[in-house]
Amino acid sequence: MVRTPQELRAGAVRAGAAHPPGAAQRRVAEHNPLGAIGVQFGDAELDRRVGAVLGEIETALRARVDSGDPLVAEAAAHLLSAGGKRFRPLLVALAASFGDAGAPAVVSAALVVELTHLATLYHDDVMDEAPVRRGAPSANARWSNSLAILVGDFLFARAAQVAAELGTDAVRIQAETFSRLVHGQIAETVGPRDADPVAHYLHVVAEKTGSLIATSARFGGMFGGLPADQVVALAAYGETIGVAFQLSDDLLDIASDSGESGKTPGTDLREGVPTLPVLYALASDDADAGARRLRELLSDGPLTDDARHAEALALLRDSAALKRARETVRGYADRARADLVTLPEGPTRAALTALCDVIADRTG
Repeated sequence: MVRTPQELRAGAVRAGAAHPPGAAQRRVAEHNPLGAIGVQFGDAELDRRVGAVLGEIETALRARVDSGDPLVAEAAAHLLSAGGKRFRPLLVALAASFGDAGAPAVVSAALVVELTHLATLYHDDVMDEAPVRRGAPSANARWSNSLAILVGDFLFARAAQVAAELGTDAVRIQAETFSRLVHGQIAETVGPRDADPVAHYLHVVAEKTGSLIATSARFGGMFGGLPADQVVALAAYGETIGVAFQLSDDLLDIASDSGESGKTPGTDLREGVPTLPVLYALASDDADAGARRLRELLSDGPLTDDARHAEALALLRDSAALKRARETVRGYADRARADLVTLPEGPTRAALTALCDVIADRTG
């Protein structure tokens, strides 16, 4: 069942959390699991059922990140307690709702994907030298790079342990997914080499983000008792919507004035991160003065000067490159919507379709 606010606060304290979940986050978890990403279920029973599963998942996550070593327990619970959309557990629960969302293995399947995701965040923050994650000091900033890496390894081990409890198929799928995550990180680290930069970037997003979201939907179908063809369709949907979701987050970093992406708008520009709109702008042969000036600014790498950063952000917001990137996101959302056509009609399919619409529209 869904936990009360008192239970959520108690769980955060037991886990050694410095930042217990806020009231808004608790309301999302308890009443509208898709609310954090702007989707309404429109079906009270589906809302109740998925909300109950997510409540069980949250409780189980806190138990699984615990350790007999107080330092490990505190560090492992650090990002969990800082919040997050729980997008991957949500997809597990929704996919399982085509069958039996209450099956005991559904919660365990969600644990595998969310623990794996959390582990990658610890490692990513070390590689990126990130000082902040989810509004709180990153683990590497609070403790050290070495501890953050080891805590990430601990969480990977916990994910593998839960997968083993689910059986050999779950272990194999989790291992294959982990391999894709690592290959994606390597590809991002070494750069495009001789590949087209845009194709390389989309490949990295599919490997680093799409792969685990695909496994989330796949696990939900598998452990919800769906037939094999529906599991395949859900996995395809998960990969495509995962890429769309990541790309839309990248666009929000440029287009949003409110920091909807969880970062100060223009953070990627300031850090020199080549997201899709930037790559489109750099590849453009548009001869107008604004496009030429934008290419000049972006070619310099990280835009740490405030005036140049503000100029580039304004030009990019008004560019054909941003429009093209939005069209790319819509294309992925349309493909994800098409992946659902073989699944049974009803509230669950409607919710997954609504997610496609929100992702396509959230960047303007």
